Amino acid sequence: MPHPEHRTVDFFAEDALPVPRITPAEAELLAARELGIAGRAESLGSQQDANFLLRDGDGGIAAVLKIANPAFGAVEVEAQDAAADLIEAAHPELRVATVLRDHDGAPRRAVVEVEGGPVTARVLRHLDGGALSGPRHLSARTVAAMGTIAGKVSTTLRYFRHPGLDRVLQWDLRHADRVVARLAGHVGEPERRAAVLAATDEAWARVESVAAELPLQAVHLDLTDDNLIRRPGSCPPMPDGIIDFGDLTASWAVGELAVQLSSMLHHDGIEPHQVLPAVRAFHAVRPLSAAEAGALWPLVVLRAAVLVVSGRQQAAVDADNAYATAALDREWRIFEQATRLPLAVMTNLVQDATGHVHGPAAAAPPAHQLLRGFGEFTLLDLSTDADTMDGGNWLEAGAEDRAAAAALAGGAAAVRTPYGGVRLSRTPALSAVSPETVSTGVDLWLGRTAAAHAPDAGRVLAAGPGKIELTYGQWVLELAFAATVQPLVAEGAEVGAGEELVHLPACTAVRLALRDADGPAVPPLVRPEYAAGWLPLTADPAPLLGLARIEPVEERSDLLERRGEVFATVQGHYYDAPPRIERGWRHHLLSTDGRSYLDIVNNVTPLGHAHPRVEQAVARQLRRLNTNSRFHYASVVEFTERLAALLPAPLDTVFLVNSGSEAVDLGLRLAIGATGQPDVVALREAYHGWTYASDAVSTSLQDNPNALATRPSWVHTVDSPNPYRGRHRGADAARYAPEAVAEIDGLAAAGRPAGAFVSETFYGNAGGVALPDGYLAEVYAAVRRHGGLAVADEVQAGYGRLGHWFWGFEQQQVVPDIVCVAKAMGNGHPLGAVVTTRAIAERYREQGYFFSSTGGSPVSSVVGLTVLDALRDEDLQGNAVRVGGHLKRRLEALGDRHGIVGAVHGSGLYLGLELVRDRGTLEPATEETAELCDRMLDLGVVVQPTGDHLNILKIKPPLCLDTAAADFFAETLDLALTQLGHAG
Repeated sequence: MPHPEHRTVDFFAEDALPVPRITPAEAELLAARELGIAGRAESLGSQQDANFLLRDGDGGIAAVLKIANPAFGAVEVEAQDAAADLIEAAHPELRVATVLRDHDGAPRRAVVEVEGGPVTARVLRHLDGGALSGPRHLSARTVAAMGTIAGKVSTTLRYFRHPGLDRVLQWDLRHADRVVARLAGHVGEPERRAAVLAATDEAWARVESVAAELPLQAVHLDLTDDNLIRRPGSCPPMPDGIIDFGDLTASWAVGELAVQLSSMLHHDGIEPHQVLPAVRAFHAVRPLSAAEAGALWPLVVLRAAVLVVSGRQQAAVDADNAYATAALDREWRIFEQATRLPLAVMTNLVQDATGHVHGPAAAAPPAHQLLRGFGEFTLLDLSTDADTMDGGNWLEAGAEDRAAAAALAGGAAAVRTPYGGVRLSRTPALSAVSPETVSTGVDLWLGRTAAAHAPDAGRVLAAGPGKIELTYGQWVLELAFAATVQPLVAEGAEVGAGEELVHLPACTAVRLALRDADGPAVPPLVRPEYAAGWLPLTADPAPLLGLARIEPVEERSDLLERRGEVFATVQGHYYDAPPRIERGWRHHLLSTDGRSYLDIVNNVTPLGHAHPRVEQAVARQLRRLNTNSRFHYASVVEFTERLAALLPAPLDTVFLVNSGSEAVDLGLRLAIGATGQPDVVALREAYHGWTYASDAVSTSLQDNPNALATRPSWVHTVDSPNPYRGRHRGADAARYAPEAVAEIDGLAAAGRPAGAFVSETFYGNAGGVALPDGYLAEVYAAVRRHGGLAVADEVQAGYGRLGHWFWGFEQQQVVPDIVCVAKAMGNGHPLGAVVTTRAIAERYREQGYFFSSTGGSPVSSVVGLTVLDALRDEDLQGNAVRVGGHLKRRLEALGDRHGIVGAVHGSGLYLGLELVRDRGTLEPATEETAELCDRMLDLGVVVQPTGDHLNILKIKPPLCLDTAAADFFAETLDLALTQLGHAG
């Protein structure tokens, strides 16, 4: 029998491993007498050890007292401390819960007698920040960071040797089959017990087949969400600390990652594919072999099974262990998620993520063609880029059948869909989960009745109304057709090559698929995130039709990299890993994966994306004429007349340009030219454009962090009149206008009267905040009193977006001297305008002439007219009142559930949801807002932050947004805030 100091645990020699029964008072006494550290002890949860937080006299945390289970020998604890020291030395960027040491370097560690026998007690460094445990959703960044830490630990421990590693732990996945067999009886529900045993058998068989190829080494084996500590204040939570080396042992190296992945699966909103960033991150640090990649998900399943049976057993033998009993539901959710998809699917996904590509195999040429006499099959494209999906057809029931029927009517002998292709036709408009859009077989529509023949000798596995399954070499051939059609063969029959199977009717869909005979059943369509897992279990059935196999067209993964190489990087893009958007329809954006995203940010398209009237008007005009406005044609006259008629007198003269930046730039030039006064007063925290003049008056710190310091001398700024977060809040916001007036008067007194005052009429950059009542009236009067002009930036607020007002200045009951318009004017077509008085416009001649090559072109003018027609005919301003008001009420109600919601700003469909960490101090929740936007994208919504603190969701969707979409947005936002831990 080994000396007590050298013994190591053997789980299978123990009846149970209950936590040592030590009270906080006993823990305090032990820490003081044996380890030389005084403090108040607070019990911490643990599966098998006793852990206590030790607080000093001031309430601060002094250390963690860890009392090992009596089954664990001193040599095992020594190994754990040595491994912790090794990792700390190798990776100074990581915080590690190492053993505290005396001045002479000796560890504060002792073997003491407690009820149940001798135990090893020691005090460990406490890491601030808190664990990643709990239900909170884990972002992709957090998941990847976890994987990186696991990779670093694995590489550091690769050559670590110690006698204390020679242990037999229930958590060592080399023993998972035995652990489950021993403890499964503790799972009382027969269905759950059967599921655990079946999953264990399948996973163990997979692991056993490659076990000889799996490297062995020292492993922490518990780098889970419970034992990775977040960097204090990080958001999203980013781990940089490691605690609890209690499961340290020698085992399969890949088990390090498997244990970690399993711990992610219980978090809110996490499903299996969302742990792949950890796999990629681990692989980047410590590459996985093909055998390890093949064993990884089976090991995740085994870990989940061990957690379930061990948790039930621990709760039974240690009923007072609240930590163990509280984990039971969480452990079952881990098991459910680990087994949510077939093992083969997840294994293929892991192999794809690690570069061990295992793509779809090719089917052998048949001895007999499945269908005779059709020659070519016309390919029916149903993807995001397909013309058949135009005009919202992707939302219409029966779109596929209608498209196929049109092709047959056009002379096609037969029509087929591509294998592995994306079908936008299966995409719902609103969904928080990506739809099943990737085809695992092909659909056929035949121009005439035809017989299907067995491609080779085989056995009929299933036959009945509407279906046949037949063996074909290593594959199972599946035929699905109308339920009214009966097969000509019976289940169990042996058929020869060329034997008739069924008579297929004309012009109805027939599904044809090949799946691995040894694999799981494969659905007709799968979600894009899992396609790389499902498709290797299938084959392209094209050879059975006498056609060459078509390789699926894959989206190039380097598209963003290519963009960065040729497209100036200051022209940024939304999201770190953005979906590829190639289509829009109304208030939806559609990715090449066939995902529909609710568009909450696109104020450039007030009518909605791909508006048919705009598309038709542009196409018609392009067939006729597009030139510059020096030529004489009707549309430019009609459009400018319509635009001027929307503005109050004396605003009657229009300049047409291409963008908001140009419009503001021109507006300032008009004001300065007309007044002869070059100084301009602008609001702080505003954005007006990128041209020299419009940028000069832009002071948004997010658009330019040095905005205030780099303004030219002719620009003078006044305080941002924000009644929510500004210097004067609530009723005190009335002080902003007199202060701005004083600044304008001061400039005049100094001999530099302002030639212009420029501002948004509704504060867009601050999230759609209304200016204080009467603000513009007072400021406009002051600047005019000194010979200056009022320039209104209506680029974002104008054109009915506010609902109750067509122009933002109407809310302030003022009339500017110059109005700058863009964005909404062209519904995505580059179009902008400046509207002013005839007298001001004529003064421009003193600076030369004005000309814009495409501003006011025939196409631009026709677009402008069409947008105005649609705004009127579809009552989109009224829709902004109705749907915008409904949405604002829904958003305000979120404040009752989520303390992070500070305020809902705006009017109509020009809204801003401001997020704060504290409603008293209004500390901006900048990082939380960024994380929320990423989570909303996962849930099918495109929304982005705005404001100088980037803590406001800008809510400026197309004005065609309907109530269903508004409700979806509010409900999805509620879900995301809850998943991210902001409820309450």
